[in-house]
Amino acid sequence: QVHLVESGGGLVQAGGSLRLSCAASGSIFRIDTMGWYRRPPGKQLEFVANIASDGSANYADSVKGRFTISRDNAKNMMYLQMNNLKPEDTNVYYCNIYQLRSNYWGQGTQVTVSS
Repeated sequence: QVHLVESGGGLVQAGGSLRLSCAASGSIFRIDTMGWYRRPPGKQLEFVANIASDGSANYADSVKGRFTISRDNAKNMMYLQMNNLKPEDTNVYYCNIYQLRSNYWGQGTQVTVSS
């Protein structure tokens, strides 16, 4: 089994920063893509950013220039540095990994941005 644990969420004022972490453990062999998603209220899961094993990254337009995704392959860790946060970034953020043709998800961490 694969176990993902997110951390780093919290309450921050608009314009502030947070750094999310995702720790992967268990049956980790070779993680292909790691990513962050969020679920706006009443909407489907929304892509935020992902990063491939070679370090190449993709971002949703809404977070480009403000968020930076990174990973530490040796530690099976992924990070999301979130700067200049906006109230519309308020959400539960979920960690996702793709390994051996399967997707795995964490339980999520709450990010709340006050105006």
